[in-house]
Amino acid sequence: METLHDFYHRFALTKNNPESVNLTSFGHFNVFKRDACSFLTPYSRRDYYKISLILGVGELHYANRWIKVDRPALLFSNPMVPYAWETASSDQDGWFCLFTESFISQESRQGFLHESPLFKVDGNPILFLNDEQVYEISTIFKKMNAEIASEYAHKYDMLRSYLHLIVHEALKVNPPTKFEKHGNASSRISHLFFELLERQFPIDSPQYHLKLKTANDFAYGLSVHVNHLNRAVKEATGKTTSEHISRRITDEAKALLQFTNWNISEVAYSLGFEYPAYFTNFFKKNAGLSPKNFREACTA
Repeated sequence: METLHDFYHRFALTKNNPESVNLTSFGHFNVFKRDACSFLTPYSRRDYYKISLILGVGELHYANRWIKVDRPALLFSNPMVPYAWETASSDQDGWFCLFTESFISQESRQGFLHESPLFKVDGNPILFLNDEQVYEISTIFKKMNAEIASEYAHKYDMLRSYLHLIVHEALKVNPPTKFEKHGNASSRISHLFFELLERQFPIDSPQYHLKLKTANDFAYGLSVHVNHLNRAVKEATGKTTSEHISRRITDEAKALLQFTNWNISEVAYSLGFEYPAYFTNFFKKNAGLSPKNFREACTA
């Protein structure tokens, strides 16, 4: 997963001009021109949200799909979905802003991150714009850029309002329809569940903390009722949502115990367990032996 610090390091190399990372108690926000856009953005998840006004030709690789961008577009990305951008020409322009969930959570309207179809894992991440829409969105980004450089005491409240304005302008745009469709609702929901489950893995850092661990977590992320999700997954696979989650977490736990030198507490935390004892009980129930004994058996 690319962190904010990773992004700023990569962006500084592109611009040949270091940028500072201002991480505060109220989260992080920043806005940039795209004229320093690198040729290839690495395929990975990010730990931040990003909205990009793309004026240039390229390919967006998003989850297990890709789409050619050959006209002005607005891209929404979230921390749960990996993506990559590959430019097809050096003529790149536009804007982008990035922000953390904690930046939005300072206000009462933070639900738009989860409720808006633009940030949904099964939503359309990219919207194509006409000239009038490009002008409207560009104007908002220019106001963001001016505001973040200002000394106004409440500028971050203004920036949150501009974020909402971009979202509402985007909701007026008809999304593209060239993404894969599924035969029925249960198949589609089951497929999206497995996509969302797999995108959390592999875990490559003991600092990473698994966010989606229960059927309720996944139902919320997919904007469906948990009973609907359970019925769909059961119908498609014959197993419950919780069984699939437990199996995948157990498989990842085995890999971490076998192929890393992380201690048991680090493995437990990265997999979303608050206490190592909870992880030990979970692993013993699903793997048949304790994490310690499993690791010893692997090295014997």
